[in-house]
Amino acid sequence: MGFFDGFFVTMRQHRLFGGTRVTRQYSGGRVARKDGSSGADITRDQKAPKPERLHGRHVLNRYEDGMEKCIGCELCAGVCPAKCIYVRGRDNDPQHPTSPGERFGFVYEINYLRCIHCDLCVEACPTEAITESKLFEFSFTNRRDAVYTKDELLVGDDGKPRPQPWEDWRDGEAQHTSGWMRATAAAGSADFIGRVGWSGELGFGVRPAEADQSVADRIDQLDMPAPEPQGHH
Repeated sequence: MGFFDGFFVTMRQHRLFGGTRVTRQYSGGRVARKDGSSGADITRDQKAPKPERLHGRHVLNRYEDGMEKCIGCELCAGVCPAKCIYVRGRDNDPQHPTSPGERFGFVYEINYLRCIHCDLCVEACPTEAITESKLFEFSFTNRRDAVYTKDELLVGDDGKPRPQPWEDWRDGEAQHTSGWMRATAAAGSADFIGRVGWSGELGFGVRPAEADQSVADRIDQLDMPAPEPQGHH
């Protein structure tokens, strides 16, 4: 019976059964009606909680003074295993520079029909220009919308991502991106735990370091017995 469930969902959307044949506008998530007859008390559904290190939709960050962090080095495009990133750099105007370096990202595109959200582009970026937000609820009605341009990826004057009509942004999804925790990752050196080693971002300033990720803390969180020390032979 499960094989036909998808067909039933499609049939219910047909106009003969009270539905619409084509979804023409994104509704921003499902809606729940307490009173179906009057249509009152309409509330949006709630998203499932996301982990802090979720890899979602990318953003291009800017420094606290508003200058772009991208220097057009194309390292993100070179390391991408899916070949979904296209970057072209251009020399800065000495009188009106776009970035603090000699060059800036003149063209920046990400094809989300190919992106696998592996985060390798974030790791490769030398200036922390490209990071990933917590937004994972976005879909497209045509291929052109799936290729994000620099204007769509670059954060606004408030330092927050620029929402697109097909994206479902909620509170908190732009607060933490995947770049700020790299220096304190669990696999890194313990000498750098709690030390900030990244630049400030427009709208957020310098993000604080994440909590200690030592072995003892992880064991306490998992409620597991501590491993017995092993002697050296």
